[in-house]
Amino acid sequence: MKHALFILSFLVFSTAAAAQSASPAQILYTAQTIDDMRSIQAAALKSDYALKQTAFMTNNIGPRLSGSAQAQRAVEYVADEMRKLGLEVRLQKIMVPHWIRGIETGELTQFPGMATGTTQKVVLTALGGSVATPPDGLTAEIVVVNDFDELAKLGRERVQGRIVLFNSKFDKELAASGFGSQAYGQAVQYRGGGAVAAARLGAIAVLVRSAGGSQNRLAHTGGTRYADDVQKIPAAAVSSEDADTIAYLTGMGITKIHLTLTPKTLPNAPSYNVIADLKGSEKPDEVVIVSGHLDSWDLGTGALDDAAGVAVSMQVPFLLKQLKVKPKRTIRMIAYMNEENGLVGGTEYAKEQETNIAKHFAAIESDLGASRPLGFLFTGKQEAMPMLGPISNVLFSQGAGLSQYQPGGVGADIGPLTQKGVPSFAPWFDTRTYFNYHHTAADTFDKIDPKELARVGAFMAVLSYGLANLEQPLPR
Repeated sequence: MKHALFILSFLVFSTAAAAQSASPAQILYTAQTIDDMRSIQAAALKSDYALKQTAFMTNNIGPRLSGSAQAQRAVEYVADEMRKLGLEVRLQKIMVPHWIRGIETGELTQFPGMATGTTQKVVLTALGGSVATPPDGLTAEIVVVNDFDELAKLGRERVQGRIVLFNSKFDKELAASGFGSQAYGQAVQYRGGGAVAAARLGAIAVLVRSAGGSQNRLAHTGGTRYADDVQKIPAAAVSSEDADTIAYLTGMGITKIHLTLTPKTLPNAPSYNVIADLKGSEKPDEVVIVSGHLDSWDLGTGALDDAAGVAVSMQVPFLLKQLKVKPKRTIRMIAYMNEENGLVGGTEYAKEQETNIAKHFAAIESDLGASRPLGFLFTGKQEAMPMLGPISNVLFSQGAGLSQYQPGGVGADIGPLTQKGVPSFAPWFDTRTYFNYHHTAADTFDKIDPKELARVGAFMAVLSYGLANLEQPLPR
């Protein structure tokens, strides 16, 4: 559910004084707030609280696909940790998809030049929400296309009864240049829409080249979509190496695969958003959200996506309690459920708060890993940007002083709030390597760099506290 970044402009703010007015009525941040932000930042850079929380959610609880026992355990754990801090905690009940992966295997059974009596293994993984093959699998010829246009040109005659492989390559050079999200955005469309497009032409299953940069023969999972007016067909992602092999072999002649996928879609299950409030001292009815999503895909343990985001959000009230610093507005930590395969948590929270949207001062979401934050991304009124200069000035000392206006939104879970006019923020991450691990079995705790996670935690704490203490309202 992560989207490409569209850069319109970028601003660097140099000094707090530049954003202050001589008139007290126009003061944006008091001297005390600036001092507090620096103290919070220093404490966060030294803290291991977020690291320990990430470790527990990944190593102790494990993968947290919505509807699973691990997801429920994570809800209970985060709620208990927030209660220990003395926060007002509630669980918002939601009904989430409950999909179970099952068996997933693939082997090439016919291809040019093969040794008699042999097969060749294909590394693949079912896409989230996929329907199953027959229990014993299915065997069919593979046709390879690079995009939707090539599929359309093949037509029904050359697709019907076959398995389509969308071989759209993740642009590793684009990612290496610092635009990992854009590279992902280009590749992920086939994961989401490939099953429907192939089924419309009579395909009996679909494979997609993994939407990611791994060079370790890892398959990247993620959700796929179906349409009511077309047959649902099994869908899987194959590693980039196996996609290359299949494309090579089909270029030489008929190539067939035996595919077995046995996922199940069970009835929707009850789950919860964890919502914990650190009440504001002056404007407790106004809310600044800090958030991440609690669920993860089931191949790895969801460290980068998104235990780290939840952990740095949890760390915000921990630090403020530790430092005995009170925000003027309420800081609300939210661990959303079901970002990965439904976005139910974010959608239902926005629905619940429909009559209270005006009191949501700002929303922050961390959901693109735990690499060094360069600054913040912002969606809202552009005239708000100069008001955020003093926050950027504090963050500048840790190398996170950049800011970028992004009109399309900055986070999936807070997206429904963004659409309703809530000013929205996210860390501006260095995403050069994130999509090497994203949605794979390699998204595990060892990929967390403690130093970088501390920087993300400092970013979240400084930004949320600065917004909570902003003396003027942000334009809506």
